[in-house]
Amino acid sequence: MDLKPILKQTINIVKDTGDFIRREARKFKASSIEYKGKNDLVSYVDKEAEKKLVSRLHEVLPEAGFITEEGTAEAGRAEEYNWVVDPVDGTTNFVHGVPFYSISVGLMHRNEVVLGVIYEPNRDEYFYACKGTKAYLNGEEIHVSGAKNLSESLLATGFPYSKFVDNEMNAYLGIVDELMKTTHGLRRMGSAAIDLAYVACGRFEGFFEYNLKPWDVAAGVFIVQQAGGSITTFTGTDDYIFGKELVAGCAVQPALQQVINKHWYKGKGKAVQA
Repeated sequence: MDLKPILKQTINIVKDTGDFIRREARKFKASSIEYKGKNDLVSYVDKEAEKKLVSRLHEVLPEAGFITEEGTAEAGRAEEYNWVVDPVDGTTNFVHGVPFYSISVGLMHRNEVVLGVIYEPNRDEYFYACKGTKAYLNGEEIHVSGAKNLSESLLATGFPYSKFVDNEMNAYLGIVDELMKTTHGLRRMGSAAIDLAYVACGRFEGFFEYNLKPWDVAAGVFIVQQAGGSITTFTGTDDYIFGKELVAGCAVQPALQQVINKHWYKGKGKAVQA
């Protein structure tokens, strides 16, 4: 399948949906917030944006299924191709008027991501790639940072909105404590898709987070890889789309993964060799 025309159509669909989100953001009211769970927010904007994305992406590739955050797609997963869609990655930011949120759309062929688009409406920046191409930001090729050491790195992370278990919070704070002392610092943007896009274009040297969903990361990890970066789980495996955790980065990624592994599994009583 020729993915380049599909990528072009996907970018246009995502940007049009971004226009809708921008318009709604100007008149959004806190009374429109709904709760899927504790600190798990959703709004009519998420739902309507997802419906728009699903409808038009179905026209682009009718045989594809959908893996979506808000569950608006009538069609479930398909055997060959599946769109992985997050209409507003960073809903908590959106509902509070914090301008860091994005649209994330990935296309998977069986277990492999083959296309990714991330659009940050407030900055009008779209990051994209498909199999066989480089990664791009607004038409310009991008690469991960050339940094070689954690000591020269700016990193990003996130904190799950649901409760940690099995001493996970202490383990996570151990990671944060060490990295705050050994890097240029940590940032918490509130959108995993943006974090990954910023790794891809070299703004961040690395990103790690726990309790992620496929729609948070599918597009982003692919774009990072096409930009020359590396992705693993905390233990170094490749189950980062559905495995709920990942470490992404440039050349510092192995060192970052080792720090995370040391604290995470020690804190949970499951030390693992890095």
